[in-house]
Amino acid sequence: MPPKQQQKQQQSKKSDKPKSQGGKAKKKKWSKGKVRDKLNNLVLFDKATYDKMMKEVPSYKLITPSVVSERLKVRGSLARAALKELLKKGLIKEVVKHHSQVIYTRNPVKEADS
Repeated sequence: MPPKQQQKQQQSKKSDKPKSQGGKAKKKKWSKGKVRDKLNNLVLFDKATYDKMMKEVPSYKLITPSVVSERLKVRGSLARAALKELLKKGLIKEVVKHHSQVIYTRNPVKEADS
């Protein structure tokens, strides 16, 4: 008679599962949004960064405040001020001036002299 007890146990396991197929769906939870890494850019030039800016930036083909900010890890306002200084010294040439974005390029006259 022991086999009959096993059959009863198997039947009770099957009956434990709920038979409703349609159930209530889980409520959607809102995501917290993507967390962006905080940039730790310089606010003022240190000697090494200033020298790097004076040496490398005039050799870039496309020079914008955003490019300088990204490559030298400086703030955008500092990059704009640095590009104005390079323009005054004649190391770079202005291509387009717009109220929100200024585009510069290298100055071919100064490169030939160097």
